[in-house]
Amino acid sequence: MLFGGLSVGESKELMCEILEWTTQFLPEDKPRYLMGVGTPDYLIEAVLRGIDMCDCVLPTRIARNGTALTSSGKVVVRNATYEKDFNPLDENCDCYTCKNYTRGYIRHLIKASEILGIRLITIHNLRFLTKLMERVRIEIEKDNLLDYKNEFYKQYGYT
Repeated sequence: MLFGGLSVGESKELMCEILEWTTQFLPEDKPRYLMGVGTPDYLIEAVLRGIDMCDCVLPTRIARNGTALTSSGKVVVRNATYEKDFNPLDENCDCYTCKNYTRGYIRHLIKASEILGIRLITIHNLRFLTKLMERVRIEIEKDNLLDYKNEFYKQYGYT
């Protein structure tokens, strides 16, 4: 079952309300796919309301602006503060980018309009979201998703 047209300007609260109202009419034995949702909070909210799959251009779109999703929130490596930062994008990440490149070097690539910078951040962003959804599955199995959501929101800086 396919959803589209949500998360295109309405508030998160309204999106959640619409999902709660509509998912009750969908068969539980069919995959439920929500198009255009990709931020960590929206992904978790969608799963809490019965959505099985989402897709979005977000990981690549924000990478073009030098933005990485990290375990403590967004990092905009384009900013001057990262010019001499020799840390990975996210200390808690196991992706190729974090294992091999620093924030400072990626910033240099982005500032020089080198496509490699965008690719490296995209690799990282995709891994971040994949790890998030792996954890969401674990928390569902433990019947602990709501507690995990609250923990994640606090760590990530959502209110």
